[in-house]
Amino acid sequence: MLPLLAAASVAADTPALGPGARNPILPGYFADPSIVHAEGEWFVYATVDPWGGDTLALWRSRDLRDWTLTTPAWPTKRAATSPTSNDSRVWAPSVVRAHGRYWMYVSVGSEIWVGSAPHPGGPWRDATRGRPLIPGNFRPGYHMIDAEAFVDDDGQAYLYWGSGLNWVNGRCFAVRLKPDMVSFDGAPIDVTPAHYFEAPFMFKRDGVYFLTYSWGNTTTDSYQVRYAVGSSPLGPFHEPEDRPILATDRARGIVSPGHHAVFRAGDEDFILYHRQSLPYAPGGDVRRQVAVDRLVVRGDRIDPVAASNQGADVPGTAARRARTAITPAAITASRADPAHAAALAGDDNYATSWRSTRAGTLVLDLGRRQRVTRLVLRPGAPTVPTRLGVDVSDDAVTWRPIAPVRAVSGSPVTIVVDRAVRLLRVTLPDGGEIIEADAEPVHE
Repeated sequence: MLPLLAAASVAADTPALGPGARNPILPGYFADPSIVHAEGEWFVYATVDPWGGDTLALWRSRDLRDWTLTTPAWPTKRAATSPTSNDSRVWAPSVVRAHGRYWMYVSVGSEIWVGSAPHPGGPWRDATRGRPLIPGNFRPGYHMIDAEAFVDDDGQAYLYWGSGLNWVNGRCFAVRLKPDMVSFDGAPIDVTPAHYFEAPFMFKRDGVYFLTYSWGNTTTDSYQVRYAVGSSPLGPFHEPEDRPILATDRARGIVSPGHHAVFRAGDEDFILYHRQSLPYAPGGDVRRQVAVDRLVVRGDRIDPVAASNQGADVPGTAARRARTAITPAAITASRADPAHAAALAGDDNYATSWRSTRAGTLVLDLGRRQRVTRLVLRPGAPTVPTRLGVDVSDDAVTWRPIAPVRAVSGSPVTIVVDRAVRLLRVTLPDGGEIIEADAEPVHE
């Protein structure tokens, strides 16, 4: 019998923590998502938690489940800053297509910047020549963040933005954009509906304009998505009923869902949003994850979203990530805690992970010698370097290094194995987090 550590028990107190859950769709901690579909590929732009980074995260996928992380060269905190910005970093992107190009409206500090690119993947370039479109002091007393662009059926574009301060006094501003997408066509107006805090998103169905937005506090369980309707892009808007589209459901592990985007695939609507990671601890670190669910619009009403942990079957994408990995007989670790047990690195669920705050090892026991082409790792913090190395063994006594300890970043991280092995050991000398660890077999 191999001298391996006993596998830690896996507690699945809620459906969100069960094996095979399809929400969240991104491996890692991200927020404020925007989504674009082009040339058969999905692009999700998101804030790096906690509270933004020096750059944005751009995830790319063809099936809404297997994602590759890239980092756009623009925007960066250093390249997009002005005398009216603050210490807040890059966050809350919105990307739309207009006039043959893609346009990104993004918060950097406490103001709005604009970039443009010929393709959703870039290259992105500053479109306002080194100055913010909306400076931080544009409306004193309010946060000039969370800009979202909307392009109407006639090609006319509009911009919506605004947030409160200290979790109160949110206001929503709107303006028509000129064809250059960076000039205002008229003065901005206040279109704030009831129950508004931040994160506006506009969409149109059958002649009805839906202004959707977040209300509450994302650091508690009060954050939620609400909506108002109008007959024009600039309102006036009114809430047809006093109930949220999307709200906390603790029994199902859905806490503080919000800051969303609505997109259409086939003849159906979907909502992409962030929610707090689990286990959720009020007052703790803000570590949010991105999920998707179906949205149902009926006339001038939106049904409350049945937020799930199984996501939504978006037309044209795989219903579930194809599990090509070898199912390990056991996954063990040198150290872990109950919320981040070793087995959680192999449960096909991006909401769970193995984590060690100090030096630790994670061992995948395949049960017998099998030919492995590669080890695919999805780190919990893919935007920052993590030092790790990989060894293999057949008896847990003699280990052979196949990847020396080095700093890696990105997701997924692929380690070439190309041999028959029984055990694979991942060593993290400084600690770290692994959301998924998959040993890929040889495919005949």
